[in-house]
Amino acid sequence: MTPPPPQPPPSGPNPAADSAADPRPGPGPLVVLFGATAGALGQDLGSDETDLILLVWQVVEPRSRQVGTLHKSLVRAEAAALSPQCREASGLSADSLARAEPLDKVLQQFSQLVSGDVALLGGGPYMLCTDGQLLLRQVLHAEASRKNLALPDTFFSFYDLRREFHVQHPSTRPARDLTVATMAQDLGLETDATEDDFGVWEVKTMVAVILHLLDGPSGQLFSKPEVVKQKYETGPCKADVVDSETVVRARGLPWQSSDQDVARFFTGLNIARGGVALCLNAQGRRNGEALIRFVDSEQRDLALQRHKHHMGVRYIEVYKATGEEFVKIAGGTSLEVARFLSREDQVILRLRGLPFSAGPADVLGFLGPECPVTGGADGLLFVRHPDGRPTGDAFALFACEELAQAALRRHKGTLGKRYIELFRSTAAEVQQVLNRYASSPLLPTLTAPLLPIPFPLAAGTGRDCVRLRGLPYTATIEDILSFLGEAAADIRPHGVHMVLNQQGRPSGDAFIQMTSAERALAAAQRCHKKAMKERYVEVVPCSTEEMSHVLMGGTLGRSGMSPPPCKLPCLSPPTYATFQATPTLIPTETAALYPSSALLPAARVPAAPTPVAYYPGPATQLYMNYTAYYPSPPVSPTTVGYLTTPPAALASAPTSVLSQPGALVRMQGVPYTAGMKDLLSIFQAYQLAPDDYTSLMPVGDPPRTVLQAPKEWVCL
Repeated sequence: MTPPPPQPPPSGPNPAADSAADPRPGPGPLVVLFGATAGALGQDLGSDETDLILLVWQVVEPRSRQVGTLHKSLVRAEAAALSPQCREASGLSADSLARAEPLDKVLQQFSQLVSGDVALLGGGPYMLCTDGQLLLRQVLHAEASRKNLALPDTFFSFYDLRREFHVQHPSTRPARDLTVATMAQDLGLETDATEDDFGVWEVKTMVAVILHLLDGPSGQLFSKPEVVKQKYETGPCKADVVDSETVVRARGLPWQSSDQDVARFFTGLNIARGGVALCLNAQGRRNGEALIRFVDSEQRDLALQRHKHHMGVRYIEVYKATGEEFVKIAGGTSLEVARFLSREDQVILRLRGLPFSAGPADVLGFLGPECPVTGGADGLLFVRHPDGRPTGDAFALFACEELAQAALRRHKGTLGKRYIELFRSTAAEVQQVLNRYASSPLLPTLTAPLLPIPFPLAAGTGRDCVRLRGLPYTATIEDILSFLGEAAADIRPHGVHMVLNQQGRPSGDAFIQMTSAERALAAAQRCHKKAMKERYVEVVPCSTEEMSHVLMGGTLGRSGMSPPPCKLPCLSPPTYATFQATPTLIPTETAALYPSSALLPAARVPAAPTPVAYYPGPATQLYMNYTAYYPSPPVSPTTVGYLTTPPAALASAPTSVLSQPGALVRMQGVPYTAGMKDLLSIFQAYQLAPDDYTSLMPVGDPPRTVLQAPKEWVCL
């Protein structure tokens, strides 16, 4: 129960003067604060995003060793349901909380009562002191952000009693493992075991610990408070190396969220300057993920406890990330970007959809005089292709939030005949967009996962393969080998096939080719429904025919096999019906690196005097499931196959070209704007047959279906 307030000081000596003349100087008044939520307590306080229900506090004057009145206040919670742990520890009920004041009223009463107690004990600025950092960083600041409450300045700096205790007693357990009870036990303090009022015992014991620490060698005791940043500081990432223990990845963000929104989600935690990097997809749009860099590993560990906390109506997943990932997203070496981002504390907006002919004067006129750009034309950064062509994107700097808000009102306004989109942006997004366009080729090329099968799969009905279903999307080849355990020794060379979907992401399926049907059955019996990363994985035997069927885009279910779309008559392009597969051609120097059983003849020699044209096999696999292979290198020559060009393409090529030695390669899907220089850049480091460029010739444009490429070239 709450003890009676202290008696007013007797007339005569002045306590304030006595404390000023005290030969034992120390910190100002300390407000010992304890709190609890309706959910988890202890080390998990604030991890379940539940509301605060209790505050208990008492003022301590370190110099005079006086204490003030102990106060206890209940807080009304929006969700009145109490967890069993909280109900048992506190003895509170939903009815008692329903009669309590809301958080904003309780904080007003807190400030008034603390100010009165501090004045009675001599006055001066006071500082909060808590048992650990969870109450302020994970509970009060997070709940105030959710409820749009402005906390007083006193809640942005505090002393961590555990850390102060560890400074004076470093030989004890680590600071994060300390509790009020263990600190009192290590000091040999006698506590009131009869006190059953929830929160009161904790505050009284914390006060006793503080007074005992003050009587010992103080040194730097209560001299360096913990600080909570009030504002996220924007800016470019200037570090080449980032500690992986300070970075997390947030997934599931609303696409319109900005770096300030992400910083608000992690309010109470100290994010490094420019530490929010929003990730972009291949099209340059935000993909709902962000990498966040904190000032130290302790802040990162607190951020991981906010896994599946909510931003609006969406829950956000928080995972560990690496420093290399952050530098890759937020870093950059462009001098143009460095000059653009050299201005401090600027708000960045992104303009998308600009006419290709638009210049600085056009953009400034579009924004208008009511929202001037910092530095005029110098505050604009236009994004261009490597050859100097504009992309239609630009970034603009504004001096303050008000000017940025005025510019955002121009969202979807028209410039010429185009409407312009405006979004909040970040320094990391500027780096990503510029890096993506600077490193992108003039023509898109296939990436390693989007490759055909590097060697033929022998058809057979023997069930010498296993199918893994329900794999975690983050599973790698190494995870699968570890999952199979001893059975991994029975995998054939190049026998692991991870199936990716049409977006190039893991589908959760994989096929494993074993050395025999008996080994496949044994692996399935041993590993079926075994856990991998908190998910159980189904392991079932299958045949090579069924595996090839699924890899080609078909489905394999309990009702049987469904053919892949490319085998359906209604979807098969007519020009592809006459394709005849020919042996894959591989350079001689590469053949020595692989077993001969996995490779076909390695000599690139025409099989007949009549010229034969070849083109990459992916052109025919329009519907094929993408696969990744092990242990073939991602860009090994064995990952590219060549198929015979249809007779129609050969007939359209001039005889003078076909009579020249070498292989003819057919390119499909080439943009209409592609020129000779663009095509030649694809074949850098490859020797063209003639010295001139007459071997590049456009193929006639016959009537096309929706499945055929809009433009084709044949390259000798």
